[in-house]
Amino acid sequence: MLPLRQAKKRMARNKGVEDRIQFLKKQTLKAVAKQEKSAEETIKKFVQAVDKAAKNHIIKKNTASRMKSRLMKKWNAAMKK
Repeated sequence: MLPLRQAKKRMARNKGVEDRIQFLKKQTLKAVAKQEKSAEETIKKFVQAVDKAAKNHIIKKNTASRMKSRLMKKWNAAMKK
């Protein structure tokens, strides 16, 4: 019984972290598209959340790296315009 309870707790915690990452990702992409000044702050929050999730093995290290890379690619393209 104990492993089942642990799994449920961990799934709930991991789901919360993943939801937060998705929320920050959407928020950041909107800010980047509009070229808002708050985009840098939201990017920083997103990167911190992704790094922390990767450190705690909630998402894989390469997935975290890919997410950050794609975001920065969009940010750099938006800044060139």
